[in-house]
Amino acid sequence: MDFWDDAYRTTPPWDIGRAQPAFIDLVRNRELNPGRVLDVGCGTGENAIFLAQNGYSVTGVDVVQDAIRTAKAKAASRKVKVEFRDGNALGLEFEEGEFDNVTDSGLFHTFQDPDRSVFAREIARVLREGGKYFMLCFSEKEPTDWGGPRRVTRREIEETFSPRFKINYIRDSSFATRIHDKGGMAYLTSATRLAKLST
Repeated sequence: MDFWDDAYRTTPPWDIGRAQPAFIDLVRNRELNPGRVLDVGCGTGENAIFLAQNGYSVTGVDVVQDAIRTAKAKAASRKVKVEFRDGNALGLEFEEGEFDNVTDSGLFHTFQDPDRSVFAREIARVLREGGKYFMLCFSEKEPTDWGGPRRVTRREIEETFSPRFKINYIRDSSFATRIHDKGGMAYLTSATRLAKLST
């Protein structure tokens, strides 16, 4: 049993039972492009369901089958249409330019260095030209005394995504969890896929 399967045997700290506040604000501020959204690393589906409730056509992908089963059950019980499927973010099974937006709540900060560029390439591939990527990750400002995922710096975000994206902003934000009173210190990144992709 690997780490992710094991994490979903109970309720993991990041599974807060509602959409991330930072993603709610993205919708309120109308930052997403109209159309299709891929929620990559969707977990049990709270962000994807919220986006679908707000008029987007949403597909959620996660490597953990138990999480996908839970997400499907949630969507059905709330009578919300979302396509949930299991899949690996480092090898997305979608066509080029299939999505108008990609959302990532807490996935990027789980990757080791060699996988970061692979992930960025896959996200760029499935986004249309001008498509937007929104990412929430723990920042290096979040204390490390409690463990958890790797902390990420602004420079690491810029170096990973700037070859294929225009970075619109990297803002201080918070990542809501079940172990933080006010959320962990995080970065919210907005990036737009460039017209010409470098290899």
